[in-house]
Parts: sequence; structure tokens; C-alpha cells
Amino acid sequence: MQKIIAIAFSLVFSLHLSSQTVGLIQHDPQSLDDGYILFAPIGGTTSYLIDKCGKLVKTWPSNYRPGQSVYLLPDGNLLRPGNANNNAFNAGGKGGIIEKIDWDGKVIWSYAVSDATKCQHHDVKALPNGNVLIIAWESKTNTEAVAAGRNPALVPTQLWSEQILEVQPVGTNGGNIVWEWHLWDHLVQDFDAAKPNFGTVATNPQLINLNFGASANQSDWIHLNSVDYNAALDQILVSSHSMNEIWIIDHSTTTAEAASHTGGNSGKGGDILYRWGNPAAYNLGTTANRKFHGQHNARWIESGFPFENQIMVYNNGNGRQGGNYTTVEIIEPPVDGYNYSSTLPYLPASTSWIYNDGNPNNYYAQNISGAQPLPNGNVLLCNGPSGIFTEVTTSGETVWKYINPVSGMGVISQNSPATQNLVFRCTYYPADFAGFTGHTLMSGSIIENTNPVSGACELLSDVADNHEAFQFRIYPNPAKDFLYVDIQNLLMKNVTLKILNAIGETLYSVSDLNYSANFHVPIGNFQDGMYFVRLESEGNSVTKKVIISK
Repeated sequence: MQKIIAIAFSLVFSLHLSSQTVGLIQHDPQSLDDGYILFAPIGGTTSYLIDKCGKLVKTWPSNYRPGQSVYLLPDGNLLRPGNANNNAFNAGGKGGIIEKIDWDGKVIWSYAVSDATKCQHHDVKALPNGNVLIIAWESKTNTEAVAAGRNPALVPTQLWSEQILEVQPVGTNGGNIVWEWHLWDHLVQDFDAAKPNFGTVATNPQLINLNFGASANQSDWIHLNSVDYNAALDQILVSSHSMNEIWIIDHSTTTAEAASHTGGNSGKGGDILYRWGNPAAYNLGTTANRKFHGQHNARWIESGFPFENQIMVYNNGNGRQGGNYTTVEIIEPPVDGYNYSSTLPYLPASTSWIYNDGNPNNYYAQNISGAQPLPNGNVLLCNGPSGIFTEVTTSGETVWKYINPVSGMGVISQNSPATQNLVFRCTYYPADFAGFTGHTLMSGSIIENTNPVSGACELLSDVADNHEAFQFRIYPNPAKDFLYVDIQNLLMKNVTLKILNAIGETLYSVSDLNYSANFHVPIGNFQDGMYFVRLESEGNSVTKKVIISK
């Protein structure tokens, strides 16, 4: 344990080697170590859980390659769509089957959304009631498209619309569709006044322009690539790659209301409540006004996190004016009850936070990929095409880096080029995540053959520090004005409690502790940043990180 503290408080601490090609590349003290990373390489059939030292904790097998996201559920099961090889739909993100896999690797539920007219793709979302939201392509013939008002010169043989299904799992391979939404019910077109859906696009932003981005060579016209759910609002958030927009729709509707323009908490049925990223899609902007460029992973930020209840988006930047570069952006929609401000183009005019603003040489992921806000204010990034996971601070500093060592051909050897190691997305789960309850999580060996960075890595967190002689917890974390230190089961004598800053200076100290206690530490004069709470006695110590943010 002394080794952990010595490393953590060194000004030169930074575990990284430039010669590494796979596995753990960098591990700095600011890394959020108190948890695990889940990912499913696109070229394989296995899902992996690793700790922040890059050591393998658990795997889940499948008969399918990803299709494409993967999640751990609060009950400890894995939720994972798989690629069912539906030949009727050939596009990126194809899935077709959704599986639940238990902790022991047994498939306990599978549900197919895959036939000649529909196919699940990209993402799913588990709901609090146990149901699953599924996004799926819905094929329309060119005759149906023209009849709805599509320009006949710009329609392929088939046009793929989108649908969102809420499925209640039944048994081991069944499900009831208890709610559904179809994009085809919410169209507008200004091409043919004799056809349905005719109207002025700019005055109907709640509808999708059937002819926007139209091409005779592009069936995958919308290409949704993520879905999220906000329980407080009972609303759904999706990302449309082809429209370069995010959309919010009302989930409080009945299925009949979802097919209409009235009903639900919003009173607007299944129409688009809010959209952002490309006002040209509803004829209120030009290319110069476009904000998103092939974006992925639109998600609401959890309550209690920095920028809570705002929306984070991984803006890939493919086709961006001024050069291709990726940004991660946070926007704050102008919420008005269950609706949004009617100001057009939709607000906000600018982002709340942006990573890698305007540097095309710094960070770029052409497609897939994602970003996740972490409870300490850091952000976990997945550069999907390169299989690179990084954790960055709010100031943009990289504090952790890992390269997926698994390709479609197997495990990549250290110092060999990391190719074909694509990952759709990676996800952080804290050590106290409900799904880990009742399960033993032991870090084993690394996935790749060798990695000196992992070998030297020590976790500074509850994952590693659990000395039976003195255990304690700290809360809240992040903290603002006060920090509570709850010391439990104090078996050693003459214990000292210290709070240290990032360079090892002691800012608070209480000595000669011989009992369990709860300390209420005022931290109003502390600067924002990372601190360490440490118990020590007779050469033993336990240290935990705390973030102070005001």
C-alpha cells in the first residue's frame, strides 16, 4: 500500500510508454479508478470487463458479433444486441437479435427483430420497468416512398425508415411490443402538393422532411445510431447520423397517440419535440449553420453529475467544414415543462462544453464511437475505429488511455500494429454499481501477451484499497463545502487521518485515532481539484480520491 501512495503523490507520476501498441498505455492519478470498463470488440463475439489497470475481470461469450452496443443491467445481466446477418439490410450497425446473458454466461433471453422488412441496429436501451427500447430499420418500397411525397428521381428500390419498439421480455425468447413509434407517421414534404404530407418544411420542424438528403443510391436515409431515455421527462433521445441531428420524442403517449400529432405529456403525440444539430434539415439554415457531422452516442447526463440533465454528444466531425476532426459537446436544451422553447432554429446557439475545439490534428474518429460523463467530472471517450479508450479532464487533459487488444483475428500481440480492433462504444461502471452486488470481481491477467504499463499499475481506489484493519468511506464525492469521513471497524491503534492535495501536501490532519468515528471536515477554502483522504498507522495506509468542485 505504501507503494501506491508513493506513486500517487509523485509529481512525475504517469504510467505510459510510447512503444506500447495495445492494452494500457497511460494511467495518471486523475484517472477515476473506482470502477470498470465494459466493451465488445466489433470483430469478435466476446464482451470484456477490465479494471483501470487494463486487467481482465470478466468475459461474456456470445454466438454473435455485436450489433452494436453492450450494457450491464442493475440485476447483473448483460444486455447485448447481436448481428444476425440479415441479408435484406446491409449497412453499418446491423444487428437483428437482442440477448440477455446472465453473470455465468448463459443466454436467458433472446429476441429477434430481423426479417425482410425490419432489422434492429446500433443500439438498445433498458427501461426502469424492465422493458427494452429497440431502434430498427423499417423498409418501404419505392412505390410507397413516392406515394408519400418522395421525389421519384431520388428514391432507391427500397427506402429504410426508422421505428422505435418497446418490448416487454417474455420467457426465454419472446416479447410483447407494448409501445411503438414510426418515423413514417411524422413526415412533411414540399415536392408534390397532390401527395400526403405536403406542407411548408420550415413551419413544420416537428416533422421530418421526406426529401432532405434524398438520393437514388441511399436506402439508409435516416441512420439512427443511438437511443437514450429520460425517466423524469418520459422522453426518448435519438441520434440521426444522416440528418446530422439529435431528436427528442414523447414516450408518455399511447401507441395510437405516438402515430398522431396530439396526446402525451407534451400534447404533441409522436411529433419531434426538439431537434438540434442541423437546421438545414428543416429549411431554417444552411451548411454553415450545421453543428453536427455524423455524430453518435447522444445521451442525457445523469442528475448529480457536472452539467446534469444536459445532453452530451460525440460529434465525429466527418465532413466538417475546415477539416475532419472530432469534438465531444454538451448542449443545454431549453426545457419548458414537457416541451421545449419554440424559438427557431432550436436553441441553444452554442455549447455548454466542448472537447478538442477546432484542432483537426488532435483527435478524429470517422464513425461509430462514444463519450460518457463520469461522476468526478472527467469524460470517457471511445475512438471506435481505432479501438482507443481515453479519459480526459474537463480541461481536456488525457489521464488514462487504453487500446483494445482484440481484433477479428484474435488477440493482438504487444508491439504489433493495432488494426481491425474497432469498438462501437465503451462504458464505465462504478465499483458500487448495483449489478455487481453478490458477485466477486477479481482482476486477473491482461488480455494481451505482455504489458509493462499494466504490470506497474496500481489502482488508487476502493477497487484496490480495502484494508481490513481500517475501513472508511467518504461522501459526498464530488464535494463542495463539507466532506464527511466515516471511519468504520478501526482495529489498529494511533491512526492518523490526513487530507492531501495532488502534490502530497497535508491540508488537514487528525492524529491518535483509536476508535471509529465520523468527521465533518470543512473544505470551503480548498481550491477545486483532486485530493486524497488517507488513513495511516504503523507503516500501513489506505487512500481514497475525492474531487472538490464548487
